Amino acid sequence: MTSRALLVIDTSVAVKWYVPEPGAAHAAALRHEGNQLVAPDLLTAEFGNVLWKKVRRGELDDEEAVEIADAFARACPVQLRPALPYSTLALELALRFQRSVYDALYLAVALADHGAYVTADERLVNALAQSDLAGVTRLLGN
Repeated sequence: MTSRALLVIDTSVAVKWYVPEPGAAHAAALRHEGNQLVAPDLLTAEFGNVLWKKVRRGELDDEEAVEIADAFARACPVQLRPALPYSTLALELALRFQRSVYDALYLAVALADHGAYVTADERLVNALAQSDLAGVTRLLGN
């Protein structure tokens, strides 16, 4: 990847900056390679929801989750895009690929802003692998 690439990252990537998970080193590298990181503003709600799920599963305690959420809010390295301008394209993509509108919103931002969508969601990448959008979507670490 060249420097200053526009990369749309989703929650599966952002969480790895704060929680030790497989792929965390690859996620961290995206922050330090000079890339322009963007995401729809949905990222903040999804990020909080992932932390909530991790608390429910016993992977984090309440205090850890709140500290992580606070750290993310204070120093979010991602430029957040308002979701509304991308919502129609996201719905079209969701219908075309039988994916959630949530997932399709990240893809819509990547398409509209001429970037690449980086995710740790292997099923999503596989679902698009045989389509004309295969080159837009990248699995974290590849």
